[in-house]
Amino acid sequence: MNLNAFSVSHVEGKSRTGLLKTSRGCIETPIFMPVGTAATVKAMLPETLETIGAQILLCNTYHLMIRPGEKIVNKLGGLNKFMNWSGPILTDSGGFQVMSLAKLRQLNENGVTFRSHIDGKKFLLTPEDSIRIQETLKSTIIMAFDECTPYPIEKKLAEKSMKLSSRWAERSRSTFKGSNGSMLFGIQQGGMFKDLREESSHYLNDIGFDGYAIGGLAVGEPQKKMFEVLDYSTDFFPKDRPRYLMGVGKPSDIVGAVLRGVDMFDCVIPTRSGRNGQAFIENGTINLKNAQYQLDNSPIDESCFCYCCSNYSKGYLSHLVRSNEILASMLLTHHNLYYYIGLMKKIRELIKKGEFTNFARTFCK
Repeated sequence: MNLNAFSVSHVEGKSRTGLLKTSRGCIETPIFMPVGTAATVKAMLPETLETIGAQILLCNTYHLMIRPGEKIVNKLGGLNKFMNWSGPILTDSGGFQVMSLAKLRQLNENGVTFRSHIDGKKFLLTPEDSIRIQETLKSTIIMAFDECTPYPIEKKLAEKSMKLSSRWAERSRSTFKGSNGSMLFGIQQGGMFKDLREESSHYLNDIGFDGYAIGGLAVGEPQKKMFEVLDYSTDFFPKDRPRYLMGVGKPSDIVGAVLRGVDMFDCVIPTRSGRNGQAFIENGTINLKNAQYQLDNSPIDESCFCYCCSNYSKGYLSHLVRSNEILASMLLTHHNLYYYIGLMKKIRELIKKGEFTNFARTFCK
């Protein structure tokens, strides 16, 4: 474990900016990670991601384990070479799929037996397997294997799940070798229950990780409930480690979470929205499927300098979306990720000036 990997530079309330040093370069936090589930950020070239300021990508262990298989990725040089991305890559452990694919799996103390969502083939995934697969993929940041707690859930079941995740975290740590200069993050669970979240954090802190994630949020609970959990959850972690809120989220979710001390985020929303004709603007979103944009000669956002807004009108984009053209997904995904990455840059600048809290209150309204 590299004790000097993360340093906090500016603090405003609970919000903070920092620098996370990885074997693949430094990451300025707070940061948003575009999601490249199957070793590709849908509709985006790696070179384009770099151009718009993406610092780190997320890939998914479960999906890559099933197709093409971690050994194939390894033989082709590891994830970075495989997908032509030189920066850091964080891999999810497969824990989210423990919840999302509940109908296709069996869970016990040892791990999870999945049936592939592609061909029904059986896969066993244990904490040891998850870590070994992520190291075979040559991930930069590896996540401990956990059970993602659904919402809503009874407290007894949340406690049982949290304790299982804690035991799996210990097994993940014991298996982790840190080859390729990789880091290992632990994942806090405990549902919506403060005492369980605190107990989970004590387990993780005692084991010792390079960073800490807050899991089991953005799984269907209202934003207000998520913020209530974040109000105390980040306090349970060491201040000299990055804090990662998994699977979040909408711009207001991110701004509210930074306000509560979170450093790292990932979510499919900007890419999925782009593929469905939705574009992010300063005050929300617009849907290019709507007839009102067919004769609109203005860009998505007059104040945006992305490639899409610099070259194409809402009228043309509306035509592409309605015609189901691939270019619609490419341009709208580009714009949405440019928006998200620009928002994170703005957040970092505001924290450094001590002006983020006022911005956040206005933004979230």
